[in-house]
Amino acid sequence: MVAAMVLGGCAGGSGHAGFGRPGAAGSEIPAIIARQADAWNRGDIDGFMDAYWRSPELTFSSGGTVVRGWDGTLDRYRRRYPDRKAMGQLKFFNLELIPLGRDAALVLGKWRLDRADAVGGTFTLIWRRIDGRWVIVHDHTSSAAQ
Repeated sequence: MVAAMVLGGCAGGSGHAGFGRPGAAGSEIPAIIARQADAWNRGDIDGFMDAYWRSPELTFSSGGTVVRGWDGTLDRYRRRYPDRKAMGQLKFFNLELIPLGRDAALVLGKWRLDRADAVGGTFTLIWRRIDGRWVIVHDHTSSAAQ
């Protein structure tokens, strides 16, 4: 049986709740997600990308396309969000963390960009602990009408 952990609060909003023992996915991943939202909301796409695996094997799926590699994913973010106005204020919410073993986890959640033309949707992240560090190895993000 797989146990899911629902993470309270909103990363980038009112904080996050961690679960599990120190060093476990349940305490580290929510903190990383909160740091991602903070970096985004400062206009720091490079800081946001720190959570992603710096590898050509990283995959990012969205809008019917798949981008491969950390560099390609960074380029995609820079093209889609060229300035602070386009970036808006990011909030993650309804986060659910599902451990997939000692060194892997799945995170489901919703996202929202508060800006003049607010957008949001859902995401699925596959995390792996590589060289002692939790990183996103796959991101599938979709948009939904707001």
